[in-house]
Amino acid sequence: MKGYGSHFLYVNLTSGKITKRRVKKAHTRKYLGGLGFATKLLMDNVNPRVNPLKSNNAICIVPGLLVDTAISTGSKTTFTFKSPATGTFGRAVVGATLGVQMRRNNLEGIVIKGKAKNPIMLVIEDGKFQLRSAKKYWGKDTFETEKMLKDDFGKAFATAVIGPGGENLSYMASVECEGRQAARGGVGAVFGSKKLKAIVIKGTGKKIIYHKEEKLKDLIKYWGKIIKDHPATKADMSYGSGEFYSWMNTSPGTFPAKNWQLSYVETFDKLKKGELSSIDPYSWVSKYMVKYHPCPNCSKPCGRLVQVKSGKYKSDPVDGVEYELIYSLAGVQNIDDAKVMIKANEICDKMGLDGISAGVTVAWAMEAYEKGLLSKKDTEGLDLRFGNADAALQVYEKMAKRKGKLGKLLADGTKVASKKLGKGSYKFAIHIKGLELPAYDVRGIKGMALALAVSVRGACHLTGGVYGIELGGNWWQFHNVDRFATTNKGFEVKTSEDLMTLYDALGMCKFSRHMYFLEGFPDMIYAITGFKVSYGELMAVGERIYNLQKLFNIKAGLKRKDDTLPYRVMHDPITKGASKGSYVKEEELQYMLNEYYQARGWSPEGIPTQLKLFTLDLNDYIEKGYGV
Repeated sequence: MKGYGSHFLYVNLTSGKITKRRVKKAHTRKYLGGLGFATKLLMDNVNPRVNPLKSNNAICIVPGLLVDTAISTGSKTTFTFKSPATGTFGRAVVGATLGVQMRRNNLEGIVIKGKAKNPIMLVIEDGKFQLRSAKKYWGKDTFETEKMLKDDFGKAFATAVIGPGGENLSYMASVECEGRQAARGGVGAVFGSKKLKAIVIKGTGKKIIYHKEEKLKDLIKYWGKIIKDHPATKADMSYGSGEFYSWMNTSPGTFPAKNWQLSYVETFDKLKKGELSSIDPYSWVSKYMVKYHPCPNCSKPCGRLVQVKSGKYKSDPVDGVEYELIYSLAGVQNIDDAKVMIKANEICDKMGLDGISAGVTVAWAMEAYEKGLLSKKDTEGLDLRFGNADAALQVYEKMAKRKGKLGKLLADGTKVASKKLGKGSYKFAIHIKGLELPAYDVRGIKGMALALAVSVRGACHLTGGVYGIELGGNWWQFHNVDRFATTNKGFEVKTSEDLMTLYDALGMCKFSRHMYFLEGFPDMIYAITGFKVSYGELMAVGERIYNLQKLFNIKAGLKRKDDTLPYRVMHDPITKGASKGSYVKEEELQYMLNEYYQARGWSPEGIPTQLKLFTLDLNDYIEKGYGV
């Protein structure tokens, strides 16, 4: 088959057996690759009701169809698993050389099941596969582990490793992929539960054959020029994904601060004309940037290595700080200090923690402390008030290692912590289905509120990616969108989810969606695979994959009531700023859910119907009892 690796690799850590299974041609056009294959593999290998930290959960790893083709920003590899954080379909996507090296081993994906008795790693080199002891690496942080592996195997090997967070089964544990993270949902904990410390991989031969090599080369040049000349490229390369931080605070007033008590960082009340917030990339990038750190095949890198080279917050070089982490490691904790933010980013990456969940969890603890629900005895002497950077920096390692009373309380995020603490602390626990919210105060972005409520992996801004539509008012086929309105949001979210799911199947970076849109893909897919696909067929691929993920969640026990929002979002209006007075009322959420389920062709309870499954060519799941 043109454009695809020949096999999936199946690894059983219990028995130590590794086998190969051929990629089914019938699945290629239906799922394309990346998230499509990874979703199908999870459905075929995991009972949705399984305990996520037991041996019969699986880790499915698949690079997108465009990975290693040299199409700019086609770099993403998807991990799927049942999430320990949410109990739902788990997805983590990373722009890493891991996927490139998989393709150079002629592999279309890896499925890892079982559990080793002792720390273990998977080593892949030029079509040869083996499991080796990882005992010498166990207990090391991610930076130490990567360095040791590079020293032992060679710098040409790609690595994916866990740190203390994964080893100690923190629900927010990530997988570190050479400065990039597969982070959300606790994929690192699934690695840790299997005693899988690392994957090490290198392929020297590129065996994947494309349908039209010359046409592909022409497309690489064509799109390379478009991306080079696009105005967004300059902003991304100059200041990274956080370049609109100041605008989010001052224009729509939808940057969550102080654990969502505010919708902008309080510093903006004190700044004089021309002054910048310390955590604004326009302030810190020029001071701390070391060099660009692009994902594979990216010609518009928003990623960069930054470093605080001296002083109290001296750090190693670290990739970042991305927009979401400007929020979670600084703004949401009422900290306006770039040096602290960079140091927090470094600690989370070393510990192997999802920086969004870790930072928002610390903010929850700060509010609990200020409200008197946590005492100094509970915090082990830390004065954990908002803005206390030195106290906050001590918490991340405690969480990753489940160290002490505070570390044990916070290790699994705000959902678990608020249940343990009680005392009404759920009212300011900022999560959906157990996944902490990203950097958009959805009380003032109501279509985004719907998108987070219904996302199959919990509070995820990239499942639908509608924040751009809502905040800008116009994007692609959407025009004059009112972010305060609740009407016409169902179709908007459904369409955006299907498109963004397609992006994950292709392995395309979503920061390029305003360049490629949908229209750029048919020619690429034809050049790679020979498939002549229409726009409608491509959107159907996204819809098919998304419905499959929803089936997983339904079987896992989720219901309509789980498509909801944090208490604060639905009860506490924004108090100050451009979105003052806005929040999402219960009746507004229910109206939007009804509209969304109708747009999806699902039942009023949010369950895919058998008719919908039939139209998406998912008949085999009807036979298995899915759908209504």
